[in-house]
Amino acid sequence: MAEKSNDSKKNRYARTAALIVVVLVVITLIIMFVNSKKPGAIQLGKLDRNVKGEAFLKVNQALIRQITENWLPNDLFWPTVLLDNMPSFQIGELEVLRYNVRVLRDNLSRMRTTDKLDPYAEEAFTALSNDPYKWWFPSAESKWEKAGENLEKFYRGLVEGTSHFYPRADNLLELLSEYASLMGGVNTRLINAPRRRESVLPLDEDQESEKEPSSLVYLDIPWRKIDDNFYYGQGVGYALYQSFKAIRIDFIEVLKDKNSVKLVDKIIENLRRCDFEPVIVFNGAPDSVFANHSLNLSGMFNDARQKVYSLIVALRQG
Repeated sequence: MAEKSNDSKKNRYARTAALIVVVLVVITLIIMFVNSKKPGAIQLGKLDRNVKGEAFLKVNQALIRQITENWLPNDLFWPTVLLDNMPSFQIGELEVLRYNVRVLRDNLSRMRTTDKLDPYAEEAFTALSNDPYKWWFPSAESKWEKAGENLEKFYRGLVEGTSHFYPRADNLLELLSEYASLMGGVNTRLINAPRRRESVLPLDEDQESEKEPSSLVYLDIPWRKIDDNFYYGQGVGYALYQSFKAIRIDFIEVLKDKNSVKLVDKIIENLRRCDFEPVIVFNGAPDSVFANHSLNLSGMFNDARQKVYSLIVALRQG
């Protein structure tokens, strides 16, 4: 009888332990699923036409709120520390935010480059320059929150007339040039994801001509980095998509004057198509039955990038 009692207790302990493990696994999967969801489209609501730059400011404020509420790249604790796709996506968002706020500080908020920097735009840029992987002293989230507060002060300054936003062609050119540089880097990451180690020519389409031929670059991208680059590119594409929708609103007069509204619409459409979600990010060869999602994303991304170059030419010559 004693042996049966002991066996019964052991069975109960085993079932309890198994139940605890199952519950922990389910909770872990739920947490990781919730934290892996991409952000939705940004809704700007009704805009005041008398406030120049309102759409651009609101988009960047919304992007900052997204990363502040659930910043993953600096997580140290289980289970979100196991995630790598959404952290890469958020780093891509952050890159676009930094470009947006830098141009806001240096160009969009000033009549001339010799004018004094707007203190709120400067503080926002400084805060966004913090190490994105820092968990404490100071945490990345605290800096993003500070950047959001300063952009809110800048927005109130726009409403009250103490801060300024100049939607001119030269300022848009500066912003687009920054975008083109960023998009070129992203596209290089995506297309240079070979299945084997090899030497390739670096992608540098910013230079129209070269006095000397480019030297070969030896590439070795680990397989575990393929999906990181993919989701980083999607994060950049998402933030650019939202930014271009704001640009279409705030720079509409410039775009109409340069006959470039349809070109911006095509850029927005190309960037929207970058948002797709494969179950597994494959890196298949051209003759493989498996897709190469990096190259698929690169094709859509590169279409948008080429149209950005066309828009730059139109603004300069139109």
